[in-house]
Amino acid sequence: MKREKEKIDALIKETLTKEEATFYDQLEEQNIFEKLGAVYKGKMGWLAVIMNMVQLVLFGIFIFCTIKFFNTDDTNTLIKWASGGFLCMMVMAMLKLYIWMQMDKNDTLRELKRLELQLAAILGKMDK
Repeated sequence: MKREKEKIDALIKETLTKEEATFYDQLEEQNIFEKLGAVYKGKMGWLAVIMNMVQLVLFGIFIFCTIKFFNTDDTNTLIKWASGGFLCMMVMAMLKLYIWMQMDKNDTLRELKRLELQLAAILGKMDK
């Protein structure tokens, strides 16, 4: 499968101009750190930064709730601190899911751009 993909990539690069080939190379698969960096460089990067700050605050509150949970003997207070800790964990999980969905969206957009470039190359060959 990988060899077939490499053959297709080579054929596409042959049909593209130098500028298009450079653009096509930029659309290659990214590693996890590049994907994560792309989330912060996009149009909604400011929101991702704010979400990370909120996550840090929530983690601090979670640690505080955990410490209070283990330092109390009253059952009602135990339930309150456990609920607070659980709520913090749930919100942190949702914020992380948002970041992962943004990474997935960026992957999908990159593949669509590759497909558009391939279609443009094919149509360019058909016109000639």
